[in-house]
Amino acid sequence: MRDFITIVSGLPRSGTSLMMQMLAAGGIPPLTDNLRTPDDSNPRGYFELEAVKRLRADQSWLAEAQGKAVKIIHLLMRELPVDGRFQYRVLLMRRPIAEVLSSQRSMLARQGKPSADPTVLAKVYDTQLTQLEAWLAANACFSVLQVEHHGLINAPAAVVDQIAQFLGGDLDVAAMAAAVDPTLYRERQSA
Repeated sequence: MRDFITIVSGLPRSGTSLMMQMLAAGGIPPLTDNLRTPDDSNPRGYFELEAVKRLRADQSWLAEAQGKAVKIIHLLMRELPVDGRFQYRVLLMRRPIAEVLSSQRSMLARQGKPSADPTVLAKVYDTQLTQLEAWLAANACFSVLQVEHHGLINAPAAVVDQIAQFLGGDLDVAAMAAAVDPTLYRERQSA
């Protein structure tokens, strides 16, 4: 069993649910409660755990996360304890901001909700990611692998090999690569 917690993080709509699907296919059990069900925005599901939203107040579930994969949005990462109780291996999903914002607009439109000003949101996200990366680098309990969304979609086998090595091997890399469905990549950045 892995003695660390595998964390999938990134901006909303950056491919975190896809990565959770891949890890589950590869043999790392996801820590999820299945409360958020699949929908048109994520037809294969969100792989979320409601307790993550209460991370600041309740960290009791973290012990259950060892040896598993859990999705934690970028803004909540700094709520994780860095006192040495846990070691974390973070798969930080990276996707062009324009695609993230386009995907968010589409999802919010399907839900009948307004979206924020994309120029402002792009600056906010960029600042948040820069601060998160600095914080992760400053805490020895984190090992981080940045995963580019485009690479994952366009050459999953190569990326999956990197992920498997980062997570200590012993994963079904063929099943992980097969979990990538390029038809679900709907918000492409125009060239």
